Amino acid sequence: MARPKKISMQTIADRLQISRNAVSLALSDKKGVSEEIRHRVIEAAKELGYGPYAKKEAESPNLLVLVPERIMSYEDNEHFHFYHDLIWGLEAAIRKKGYNAVIARIDCDMEYNLKLPGVFANIEHAGVILFGIVRREYAKLVWEQEGRLVMFDSYYRGLPCPVVSSANIEGAYQAVSYLLQQGHRRIGFIGPVNLTTSHDERWFGYWKALQDGGVIPDPKHCLIHSAGFDSTRKEVAEYLSGLDSLPTAFFCGNDRIALMLSELLKEQGVRVPEDVSVMGFDDLKVSEHAEPPLTTMRVGKDAMTAAAVELLLSLDDPKREAIRWEVPAELIVRGSISMLE
Repeated sequence: MARPKKISMQTIADRLQISRNAVSLALSDKKGVSEEIRHRVIEAAKELGYGPYAKKEAESPNLLVLVPERIMSYEDNEHFHFYHDLIWGLEAAIRKKGYNAVIARIDCDMEYNLKLPGVFANIEHAGVILFGIVRREYAKLVWEQEGRLVMFDSYYRGLPCPVVSSANIEGAYQAVSYLLQQGHRRIGFIGPVNLTTSHDERWFGYWKALQDGGVIPDPKHCLIHSAGFDSTRKEVAEYLSGLDSLPTAFFCGNDRIALMLSELLKEQGVRVPEDVSVMGFDDLKVSEHAEPPLTTMRVGKDAMTAAAVELLLSLDDPKREAIRWEVPAELIVRGSISMLE
């Protein structure tokens, strides 16, 4: 098949039987040609599809949202609802912009065998939002595809691209600063830093707040490695049983861990918050109704979903640059923190 002829200023000049210089003056809005010639040149440029006057191909009305199966079928019911709100928040934000949300599940087989969902190739789409935590190899597979991409809630360093997340460092810093204000100096941290960037960043925010408060973190009071999300309860229970002494407060990487910790402490006869204060991050719906109600950092779910869609649609090309849009978290004070004298 013959390649389409490139449209140039000379093409316009030949069509109108004028000089190429006259075309250049008309298109650059310079003096030297009449308004009639200028009008005829612009109309010809539009008709022939020259440069900025060329008709752009209609953009697909679809945006893909890739969601790992573990999020859509989370055994922890409350955590499932948290992610459920984010998924449908994305759908609503996409619809508000006049696009269709195509939500595609990534099951374990696809994730481990590096298979893209069929919709990736079968449905034209204007961009992709990769939701939540997937294996690095799978994130890299998606990252290597052509087209606009935003990673949502979690990301991998070394795979630079636009990311929308909670402001994890700042949120954790605010949380631990609040504990310091309540008189706590021996503050522990529990969160799987090795599994996600969100816990990694919250760990740094914890560490930074203590440093700025003149407190040296005690490694004995920190549990930062996990074999996997299914191991959390067992790992925290074993960690507590091996401690000689407890800190006066724990800041946890999310509410799920904080609620588990509170239950395990109670099983050991430790009172929350009288003996140990516990603080989380996320603000699950159950956190407000826990006993005691959990003090936490509330993630701005609506703001995050809106930001993800806004950022994706703002990209002029498939950028693979480290662009960050972080949504502030809000301190929610409830009954799980005691004030020390």
